[in-house]
Amino acid sequence: MENKVKIILADDEELFRKGIYFLLQREPNFEIIFEASNGSELVEHLKTTTELPDIIMMDLKMPLLNGVEATKLIHKDFPAIRIIALTSYNTKSFIANMINVGAASYLVKNASPIDMIKTVNEVAQKGFYYNEIVMEVIHQNMISNATSRTVLDEDFLTEREKEVLELICKQYSSSEIGEMLSLSTRTVDGHRNNLLLKTNSKNMAGLVIFAIQNKIINLEDSHNDIES
Repeated sequence: MENKVKIILADDEELFRKGIYFLLQREPNFEIIFEASNGSELVEHLKTTTELPDIIMMDLKMPLLNGVEATKLIHKDFPAIRIIALTSYNTKSFIANMINVGAASYLVKNASPIDMIKTVNEVAQKGFYYNEIVMEVIHQNMISNATSRTVLDEDFLTEREKEVLELICKQYSSSEIGEMLSLSTRTVDGHRNNLLLKTNSKNMAGLVIFAIQNKIINLEDSHNDIES
């Protein structure tokens, strides 16, 4: 049997948190390993536990240490943990801020259970999941910060790395990319790791931002691929 996706829930609203727990625990490939009612409790748990999660689903508005600050700390100290931001606010500034501090995905609290389960599965398999709204916000954020754009040397990335990066941004998994490019999954993972190192990105979110920033992907094409 495949290893289960280990999940931590962090939300100060107990009724909402238990509702998510109930929905996720019904999925055979998910395992809830801890619940936290605030960011401080979450961070302290991560520092002392012997079982780190694959994914944290975290409310942004919590007492003692809010989700944004907790995400910054976790992203710095535990970069392998993927964080799905939970919020009632669907504003562009909120989305941009969470992506910038390292969130792997962004889920509005009025999303459907199907959307939530899909988001968790996508993040578990691919490292991140951005729907078209989030991709558009990233794109707009890059435009508004146009002065920070870097100009790539033509040989900074190999043609193969550019192909892999484009497919990562279109949210294909390593195995899917391998099939499309006739490569082994291990080879694709090697390219992915090289891309992380070359672009100084800590996670897949950083790669997406880098690709949009340097016009390696076309946002419209990416939307069409994701929707098809």
